[in-house]
Amino acid sequence: MLTKEQIMDIIPHRPPFLLVDEIVELTPGQSAVGTYTLTGDEWFLQGHFPGLPVMPGVLEVEALAQVGAVAILALPEFQGKIGYFGGIDKVRFKRKVVPGDVLRLEIVIEKIFRNVGFGSATATVDGEVAAKGKLTFAVQ
Repeated sequence: MLTKEQIMDIIPHRPPFLLVDEIVELTPGQSAVGTYTLTGDEWFLQGHFPGLPVMPGVLEVEALAQVGAVAILALPEFQGKIGYFGGIDKVRFKRKVVPGDVLRLEIVIEKIFRNVGFGSATATVDGEVAAKGKLTFAVQ
């Protein structure tokens, strides 16, 4: 298990843009599982939407990507580097994520070719799919 501080040792993201509270499973270069609890105090909920706070889908994908970046950047050859989005494909949103929800963020790295990684990502809340799709990472 990695704490928020340990996550920040691997990826460059910082609050308020760090969207992972902890990593509960990690196999470097293969997979990672993290969590993010939506408290209701997040900056992005102030305007999305007033009176009906919902986590923006694009930030759900960003949270998944941050977990994927941990999985890839935990490899010795990529330590100290940065993972950038190389692509976002076939993403679908299945349910709203609202304050009080705990997102379980799972990624399986399907392939790494040189400095590019490809993975399947799924975000769930209480076992129900919130978002899923394919992510590509470019490491520099």
